[in-house]
Order: sequence, then structure tokens, then C-alpha cells
Amino acid sequence: MREEFRSDLTQVGRTLVAMAEAVQVAMRHATGALLKADRTEAEQVCDRDAEIDALYRIVEDKVYDVIARQAPVASDLRVVLTALHVAGDLERMGDLAEHVAKAALRRHPAPAIGPELTSVVERMGEVADLLAGKIASALTNLDAVMAAQLERDDDEMDELYRQLFKIVLKADWPHGVESAVDAALLGRFYERYADHAVNIGQHVIFLVTGENAP
Repeated sequence: MREEFRSDLTQVGRTLVAMAEAVQVAMRHATGALLKADRTEAEQVCDRDAEIDALYRIVEDKVYDVIARQAPVASDLRVVLTALHVAGDLERMGDLAEHVAKAALRRHPAPAIGPELTSVVERMGEVADLLAGKIASALTNLDAVMAAQLERDDDEMDELYRQLFKIVLKADWPHGVESAVDAALLGRFYERYADHAVNIGQHVIFLVTGENAP
């Protein structure tokens, strides 16, 4: 029975890593579609969100099955419940990547962002990519040190979000109110993506140490 439990946990862990890699690719391509006004790339992100949702359901079903069959307690229960929380955050990160892709589609064939925001959004995409990559590594190796780094990386995303707001609120912003609102929403998608990454880091720290992140 114990061997079966460990096998189930291994399967859940691999699925979580696959989710992390999928949301990394999703936001990478969503950012590319946004910056290049690439309709095909944006549509691919939207289409592949269903794959991330399917991975989430695999984790959810397996966790509930393990709880029903194994009735885990103490540290074992911590593992399976943490997996469910992590999967939920990853699923939401996939949704946020899809939101970015849909923003690109709404404005197509025109660019969804003005040239004033290109460098900020490009860097937001790079930070998002870094965060998702660290999640995959932290989950693969159960690395609490790397998981803790996610909060520091989130600080840069928050600063970029503030920079974006400063740009769209300038008196000489040339693209009108609607464009400013759209840009602010885009920034919010990246900022929330990073917040979910921090949540996952905290879950990994709790899983490894049994203590909540400070």
C-alpha cells in the first residue's frame, strides 16, 4: 500500500511539473503574440489552455482518489493537499496567459500596446518566464531555496507594473483612455501571474519544511 501511495505521489509530481512547463510556454507565446501582433500565436495559446486545464483535472482526480483510498494523515496529507493548491495556482497562471493572448487578438491586426510600453511588457514577459522556470525546477527537486527566490523575483514584476502605470497616466499619453485601461489590465495579468508563482513557492516551502514561509 505504501509503495502504491508513493507511486501516486510521483505521478502527481510529474503532472505538476508538466503544468509548470506548460504555463511557462503559454505566457512566453502570449507575450510574443502581444509584442508582434501575431494572431496565429495568440490563437495557439488560447487553444492549448485546454491542455493545462486537463492536467489540473488529472491532479485533482488523483489527489481525491489518494485521499479516498489511502486516508493520508500528518505529513502525507500535507503532501497531497499542497499538490492540489499548487495545481490550482498553475491552472490560474495558464488562464492569465490566455488573457494576454486574447488581448492581442482583440486589437489585431493593430498592436495591442503602444511603443511606449514595449520594453516594459517585454521585461514583464521575461520575468514571468523566469518565475515559471523556477517553479518547474523547485517542484522537480523540492527545492525550498529556489522556491523562496520567487518572492524576490515578484518584486521586480511589481516594479514593472508600477512603471507601466506611470507611463499610461502621463499627461502626454497619446492613445486615449481605452488604450490606457487595456494596458493597465495587461499589466495586471502579468502581476497576478507572478503572485500565483509566489503562492506556489510558499506551498513548496511548506511541503519541504513543514513551516509556512515568513
